[in-house]
Amino acid sequence: MFPDLTRDDIFRLETERLWLRWPRASDAAAITAFASLPEVAQMTDAIPHPYPAGEADRFIFNARAENAAGKALHFALTRKNGPRAVFGLVSAVIEAPGEIAVGYIIAPEMWGEGYASEAARIVIDTVFGLTQARRIVANARVNNPRSRAVLEKSGFVYIDSGLDLLPARGGLHPCDRFELTRAKWRTSFHGLRTLPAMTQQAPATAVLSESLADPKAKALEY
Repeated sequence: MFPDLTRDDIFRLETERLWLRWPRASDAAAITAFASLPEVAQMTDAIPHPYPAGEADRFIFNARAENAAGKALHFALTRKNGPRAVFGLVSAVIEAPGEIAVGYIIAPEMWGEGYASEAARIVIDTVFGLTQARRIVANARVNNPRSRAVLEKSGFVYIDSGLDLLPARGGLHPCDRFELTRAKWRTSFHGLRTLPAMTQQAPATAVLSESLADPKAKALEY
């Protein structure tokens, strides 16, 4: 379970180039603009295509509810300099006791700039810094080398490949599976990388409640 610190929409993360904050109702148009694109939706397990009217509003409502309940951390990505419109999303969702799944999407016009890796790394540090999760998991469709590259740059290790259920894609599809354990994170990144001052208000040993973890929860690759 994510700690009380993350359960208010004032909570946000900062990187060199990005703000990661809770999604807002006013973000619906920006989210629709990139989530409705086939090249984005087809690589995810959760984004329907064609994108229904009101889908972004539904996502925002559910994301905020899960954040407030401590079940997940769903962030909208904005640049610190330049246009402040949301251009991506990253989520960390309780997958099983001691295990959290990460997913992300970026607007195509922003691909190749390193924003997905930058966002993933700060979310990884936040998960390991504020919970007792033993590992973070993620997957990528086998025809999505960009997503695989983001995971590898962020420290994830390839586990295996297999058929995973992607509900929005209508069935089972070949995917590559990855994990990042707490032990590897400590070894590879010398423990906690620099986190924003706001996250340091909570002890790094904040408890992940196994009794409240939902084993059916899936990381939104939104």
